[in-house]
Amino acid sequence: MTPNLGKYKVKRKFKEDIEPEEIFMDSKRLKESPEGEKEKLEKPIKEKILKIFLVAIIIILGLLLVKSFHLQIIKGGYWRELADENRIRSLPIEPLRGIIYDKSKTPLAINVPKLDLVVIPTDLAKRKDLNQIIERLVQILMPGEDPPPIASREALRVGIEKKIKENIALSYPIIIEEDIPTDKALILESQFSDIPEISIRKDSQREYEDGSIFSHILGYLGKANKEEVSQKNYFLDDYIGRSGIENVYENILKGSYGEELIEIDNLGRTQKVLAINEPITGQDVILSIDAGLQKEIYNVLKAKLNTLNTQKAAAIAINPQNGKILALVSFPSFDNNEFIKELSPTLFEKIVQNKDEPLFNRAISGTYPPGSTIKPLIASAVLDAGVINPDKQVVCPGYINLIDKYNPNIFWTYNDWKAHGPTDIIKAIAESCDVYFYTVGGGYGDIKGLGIENIEKYLKLFGWGKILGIDLPNEKPGFIPSSIWKKETKKEEWYMGDTYNVSIGQGDITVTPLQLTMAIAAIANNGKLFQPQLLENKEAKIINQNFIKPDFLEIVRKGMREAVISGSARSLSDLSVETAAKTGTAQVSKSKAPHSWFTAFAPYENPQIVLTILIENGGEGNSTALPVAKDILAWYFNR
Repeated sequence: MTPNLGKYKVKRKFKEDIEPEEIFMDSKRLKESPEGEKEKLEKPIKEKILKIFLVAIIIILGLLLVKSFHLQIIKGGYWRELADENRIRSLPIEPLRGIIYDKSKTPLAINVPKLDLVVIPTDLAKRKDLNQIIERLVQILMPGEDPPPIASREALRVGIEKKIKENIALSYPIIIEEDIPTDKALILESQFSDIPEISIRKDSQREYEDGSIFSHILGYLGKANKEEVSQKNYFLDDYIGRSGIENVYENILKGSYGEELIEIDNLGRTQKVLAINEPITGQDVILSIDAGLQKEIYNVLKAKLNTLNTQKAAAIAINPQNGKILALVSFPSFDNNEFIKELSPTLFEKIVQNKDEPLFNRAISGTYPPGSTIKPLIASAVLDAGVINPDKQVVCPGYINLIDKYNPNIFWTYNDWKAHGPTDIIKAIAESCDVYFYTVGGGYGDIKGLGIENIEKYLKLFGWGKILGIDLPNEKPGFIPSSIWKKETKKEEWYMGDTYNVSIGQGDITVTPLQLTMAIAAIANNGKLFQPQLLENKEAKIINQNFIKPDFLEIVRKGMREAVISGSARSLSDLSVETAAKTGTAQVSKSKAPHSWFTAFAPYENPQIVLTILIENGGEGNSTALPVAKDILAWYFNR
């Protein structure tokens, strides 16, 4: 008889059958299990659920593999570089700036050691105790007053905080305080030895020998601006040549930065130096300047200015055989050592507001009517153009009357400084006869004259009215007036009187002391107009030559020599060398004294120096500028 097992049928939610062995195993487990678990019966997991789990695991593993591939293969280089940046740091090593020497290797601009307090902004800014660190810095850096002024403390604190925050992205050291005294540097090094973001760095700074004497030649340095730093040409706190030789030869003098690779820990502390690429020191520059002559000119001219009602003057000395500048002085001067550190607002305002403009280089940028110093050039031109025979004499009664072209009853009188009588070209140069140059320049009687167009042409051949190309910034071209210019600018016709004025260096014509010196040098060396140069080892460059016949230049030189023997410069006749010269007095206004000019070359037979002196509103050339030149030439040839 089959037992009735229906009452033992297990009700199931699952469609799958339970295998017999499963029942036996569950039965056994139920007997052995605690009372609360005897009612439980294991049930198999559905295949569908297992598949879902399997797919999920595969997807997760796939995503992990893809992400790993992306991180390690595709972006591996980026993350390695980022890791290296966090571990390895590149620090710039500043090169020494090249030294500037005079022609005898006397140093004019050198580098001297200094100690600077530097911080690494990107690291220091992350510190929670930044404010306390800044306060500690302020306490040590403040001057010796006890207690220091509250306003000064606050200004220093704000300045340090501002510099750190403005440069928070920089991972190389920047200067917080420059040129720290050694005793204070030792205190700082000791007090902040536990803070790797702060250190004392050994640097160098520019120092100029006799800064005021050479400042218009050497120029000065200034801090790199934001644009220069952003273009990665310079680092923050770098100094750049802003004027003079420092500016013109910046790329030569500055050198090339080196690099130090260091490994750091997570606190920014140096663990070890990985590599060092040494900086390349800037090239030295040797100038054609004669330091002794420069100092003599400066001192003599300064002494003269102290006796006058003016402080504005300029002087240039050159070698006429190659165009090299031997000395260049401009008054008033300035001390370029004051620019080594950032100028205080008070000092900067004092320099900028000075009505005498000490930063203005009058030797190359000042433009003045040349007065009678133009006469050797006009004489060269009229001889070359055939306007007058060298032996032809012009009678000078002390004036010239010009009939008005519109009204014959009106006469215009052009005076001379004295009656010279019969005058040839040599005498005209020697005695500075205005009537002679009125006549040959503009024309009078049976002499047609050179005319303004030819005057302009010949003056430009001598380098006037254009840039000569000296290796200093801000050279000015001067100005030569013309009939076209006057009509366009002044809306006036060009008159004969205008030509007369230009012929004696008056009116609207202007020239720089440099241009006059180079033109006189061309006469002295028999017709070569050189480019003025300050670099000693640079090859001489001729701008123009053979534009006046040598025979005519010889006549002009004789006129300048005669000026020393018997003319307006005869006080030079007792010098130890034969000298040729020309004085000049340039009227500027009725209310001011005229500009005082003097130019000379020596020795006469083989010129080695051309010297030009200009004193603004100094009076007569022969009484003001000439004595200065005489003292300088006497020193030069007797040292």
